[in-house]
Amino acid sequence: MFDVQFITHFTPTITYVDSARIALEGGCRWIQLRMKDASEAELRATAIDVQALCRQYSATFIIDDHVDLAKQLHADGVHLGKQDMPIKEARQRLGMNFIIGGTANTFDDLKQHAANGADYIGCGPFRFTTTKQKLAPILGLDGYRSILTQMKEEGLTLPVVGIGGITRDDIPALKAIGLSGIALSSGILKAEAPVREMKEIIRLAQ
Repeated sequence: MFDVQFITHFTPTITYVDSARIALEGGCRWIQLRMKDASEAELRATAIDVQALCRQYSATFIIDDHVDLAKQLHADGVHLGKQDMPIKEARQRLGMNFIIGGTANTFDDLKQHAANGADYIGCGPFRFTTTKQKLAPILGLDGYRSILTQMKEEGLTLPVVGIGGITRDDIPALKAIGLSGIALSSGILKAEAPVREMKEIIRLAQ
Protein backbone atom coordinates (compact mmCIF):
# COMPACT_ATOMS: atom_id res chain seq x y z
CA MET A 1 0.00 0.00 0.00
CA PHE A 2 1.43 3.39 -1.04
CA ASP A 3 -0.30 6.17 0.90
CA VAL A 4 -0.94 9.72 -0.20
CA GLN A 5 -1.13 12.41 2.49
CA PHE A 6 -2.16 16.01 1.87
CA ILE A 7 -0.83 18.89 3.97
CA THR A 8 -3.12 21.91 3.92
CA HIS A 9 -1.87 25.10 2.35
CA PHE A 10 -3.43 28.24 0.90
CA THR A 11 -3.18 30.52 -2.12
CA PRO A 12 -4.70 33.95 -2.81
CA THR A 13 -7.88 32.16 -3.96
CA ILE A 14 -7.85 28.91 -1.94
CA THR A 15 -8.31 28.80 1.85
CA TYR A 16 -7.00 26.08 4.16
CA VAL A 17 -10.47 24.53 4.29
CA ASP A 18 -10.80 24.73 0.49
CA SER A 19 -7.43 23.00 0.11
CA ALA A 20 -8.59 20.11 2.29
CA ARG A 21 -11.84 19.86 0.31
CA ILE A 22 -9.91 19.75 -2.99
CA ALA A 23 -7.72 16.90 -1.73
CA LEU A 24 -10.70 14.95 -0.40
CA GLU A 25 -12.70 15.40 -3.61
CA GLY A 26 -9.64 14.13 -5.47
CA GLY A 27 -9.65 10.91 -3.45
CA CYS A 28 -7.04 11.65 -0.77
CA ARG A 29 -7.98 10.10 2.58
CA TRP A 30 -5.32 11.58 4.88
CA ILE A 31 -5.35 15.30 5.67
CA GLN A 32 -2.83 17.08 7.86
CA LEU A 33 -3.88 20.57 8.96
CA ARG A 34 -0.78 22.74 9.05
CA MET A 35 -1.23 26.46 9.85
CA LYS A 36 2.11 27.64 11.20
CA ASP A 37 1.35 31.35 11.66
CA ALA A 38 -2.34 31.23 12.58
CA SER A 39 -3.81 32.47 15.85
CA GLU A 40 -5.20 29.90 18.27
CA ALA A 41 -8.77 30.98 17.49
CA GLU A 42 -8.23 30.78 13.73
CA LEU A 43 -6.55 27.39 13.99
CA ARG A 44 -9.31 25.96 16.17
CA ALA A 45 -12.12 27.21 13.90
CA THR A 46 -10.38 25.86 10.80
CA ALA A 47 -9.61 22.54 12.51
CA ILE A 48 -13.29 22.05 13.35
CA ASP A 49 -14.27 22.68 9.71
CA VAL A 50 -11.55 20.43 8.26
CA GLN A 51 -12.35 17.67 10.74
CA ALA A 52 -16.01 17.77 9.70
CA LEU A 53 -14.95 17.42 6.05
CA CYS A 54 -12.65 14.51 6.89
CA ARG A 55 -15.46 12.73 8.71
CA GLN A 56 -17.73 13.26 5.73
CA TYR A 57 -15.17 11.50 3.50
CA SER A 58 -14.07 8.92 6.12
CA ALA A 59 -10.56 10.38 5.98
CA THR A 60 -7.84 10.48 8.64
CA PHE A 61 -7.49 13.93 10.25
CA ILE A 62 -4.08 14.93 11.63
CA ILE A 63 -3.23 18.28 13.25
CA ASP A 64 0.29 19.62 12.87
CA ASP A 65 2.08 20.56 16.10
CA HIS A 66 -0.89 21.29 18.42
CA VAL A 67 -1.14 18.26 20.70
CA ASP A 68 -3.70 19.67 23.14
CA LEU A 69 -6.03 20.82 20.35
CA ALA A 70 -5.84 17.36 18.76
CA LYS A 71 -6.84 15.86 22.10
CA GLN A 72 -9.71 18.33 22.68
CA LEU A 73 -11.19 17.80 19.19
CA HIS A 74 -10.59 14.02 19.17
CA ALA A 75 -8.59 14.33 15.96
CA ASP A 76 -7.03 11.12 14.68
CA GLY A 77 -3.57 12.32 15.60
CA VAL A 78 -0.77 14.88 15.44
CA HIS A 79 2.35 15.43 13.38
CA LEU A 80 5.36 16.84 15.21
CA GLY A 81 8.31 18.64 13.66
CA LYS A 82 11.76 18.87 15.21
CA GLN A 83 10.93 22.14 16.98
CA ASP A 84 7.55 20.93 18.27
CA MET A 85 6.71 19.00 21.44
CA PRO A 86 8.87 15.85 21.82
CA ILE A 87 7.11 12.69 20.62
CA LYS A 88 7.61 10.97 23.98
CA GLU A 89 5.77 13.79 25.79
CA ALA A 90 3.00 13.84 23.18
CA ARG A 91 2.53 10.09 23.60
CA GLN A 92 2.23 10.54 27.37
CA ARG A 93 -0.44 13.23 26.88
CA LEU A 94 -2.40 11.45 24.17
CA GLY A 95 -2.07 7.79 25.06
CA MET A 96 -2.08 5.01 22.50
CA ASN A 97 -5.32 5.85 20.67
CA PHE A 98 -3.86 8.77 18.70
CA ILE A 99 -1.59 8.57 15.66
CA ILE A 100 1.70 10.42 16.18
CA GLY A 101 3.95 11.25 13.25
CA GLY A 102 7.40 12.80 13.41
CA THR A 103 9.52 14.76 10.94
CA ALA A 104 12.95 13.30 10.15
CA ASN A 105 15.83 14.32 7.91
CA THR A 106 18.35 11.65 8.94
CA PHE A 107 18.35 8.02 10.03
CA ASP A 108 19.26 9.15 13.57
CA ASP A 109 16.15 11.37 13.67
CA LEU A 110 14.04 8.44 12.54
CA LYS A 111 15.58 6.02 15.03
CA GLN A 112 14.94 8.48 17.87
CA HIS A 113 11.29 8.95 16.83
CA ALA A 114 10.80 5.18 16.65
CA ALA A 115 12.24 4.74 20.16
CA ASN A 116 9.92 7.48 21.46
CA GLY A 117 6.75 5.91 20.09
CA ALA A 118 6.08 7.51 16.68
CA ASP A 119 3.63 5.70 14.40
CA TYR A 120 5.06 7.00 11.12
CA ILE A 121 7.79 9.30 9.81
CA GLY A 122 7.49 12.24 7.43
CA CYS A 123 10.96 12.15 5.88
CA GLY A 124 12.41 14.88 3.73
CA PRO A 125 12.81 17.15 2.01
CA PHE A 126 12.99 15.16 -1.21
CA ARG A 127 13.88 18.34 -3.10
CA PHE A 128 13.66 22.09 -2.56
CA THR A 129 10.22 23.32 -1.53
CA THR A 130 8.89 26.80 -0.84
CA THR A 131 6.28 25.49 1.64
CA LYS A 132 8.80 25.08 4.46
CA GLN A 133 10.66 28.12 5.81
CA LYS A 134 13.62 26.34 7.46
CA LEU A 135 14.65 23.64 5.05
CA ALA A 136 16.80 20.71 6.19
CA PRO A 137 19.39 19.19 3.79
CA ILE A 138 17.79 17.79 0.64
CA LEU A 139 17.67 13.97 0.52
CA GLY A 140 16.79 13.01 -3.05
CA LEU A 141 16.39 9.35 -4.02
CA ASP A 142 19.84 8.42 -2.72
CA GLY A 143 19.10 9.86 0.72
CA TYR A 144 15.89 7.84 1.00
CA ARG A 145 17.64 4.73 -0.26
CA SER A 146 20.33 5.10 2.41
CA ILE A 147 17.82 5.65 5.23
CA LEU A 148 15.66 2.70 4.17
CA THR A 149 18.74 0.44 3.98
CA GLN A 150 19.79 1.46 7.51
CA MET A 151 16.27 0.78 8.75
CA LYS A 152 16.38 -2.71 7.28
CA GLU A 153 19.77 -3.38 8.89
CA GLU A 154 18.43 -2.35 12.30
CA GLY A 155 15.06 -4.09 11.95
CA LEU A 156 12.97 -0.89 12.01
CA THR A 157 9.63 -1.24 10.23
CA LEU A 158 8.07 2.21 10.74
CA PRO A 159 6.18 3.62 7.71
CA VAL A 160 8.27 6.31 5.99
CA VAL A 161 6.46 8.98 3.97
CA GLY A 162 8.43 11.15 1.55
CA ILE A 163 7.85 14.89 1.64
CA GLY A 164 9.15 18.05 0.03
CA GLY A 165 8.56 19.20 -3.52
CA ILE A 166 7.23 15.83 -4.72
CA THR A 167 5.32 15.76 -8.01
CA ARG A 168 3.37 13.05 -9.82
CA ASP A 169 6.43 12.25 -11.98
CA ASP A 170 8.36 11.21 -8.85
CA ILE A 171 5.83 8.59 -7.72
CA PRO A 172 7.12 5.54 -9.65
CA ALA A 173 10.70 6.01 -8.38
CA LEU A 174 9.64 6.71 -4.79
CA LYS A 175 7.41 3.63 -4.80
CA ALA A 176 10.18 1.52 -6.28
CA ILE A 177 12.72 2.32 -3.55
CA GLY A 178 10.30 1.26 -0.83
CA LEU A 179 8.76 4.37 0.72
CA SER A 180 5.39 3.81 2.40
CA GLY A 181 3.84 6.90 0.82
CA ILE A 182 4.17 10.58 -0.03
CA ALA A 183 2.89 13.86 1.37
CA LEU A 184 1.94 16.69 -0.97
CA SER A 185 0.88 20.29 -0.54
CA SER A 186 1.34 23.28 -2.85
CA GLY A 187 1.98 21.13 -5.94
CA ILE A 188 -1.69 20.15 -5.90
CA LEU A 189 -2.97 23.67 -5.40
CA LYS A 190 -0.75 25.14 -8.14
CA ALA A 191 -2.04 22.65 -10.71
CA GLU A 192 -4.37 23.89 -13.43
CA ALA A 193 -7.13 21.56 -12.16
CA PRO A 194 -6.27 20.68 -8.53
CA VAL A 195 -8.99 18.03 -8.00
CA ARG A 196 -8.03 16.30 -11.24
CA GLU A 197 -4.34 16.47 -10.26
CA MET A 198 -5.07 14.76 -6.95
CA LYS A 199 -7.13 12.07 -8.70
CA GLU A 200 -4.22 11.39 -11.05
CA ILE A 201 -1.76 11.15 -8.13
CA ILE A 202 -4.04 8.73 -6.28
CA ARG A 203 -4.28 6.63 -9.46
CA LEU A 204 -0.48 6.55 -9.86
CA ALA A 205 -0.01 5.67 -6.21
CA GLN A 206 -2.21 2.56 -6.38
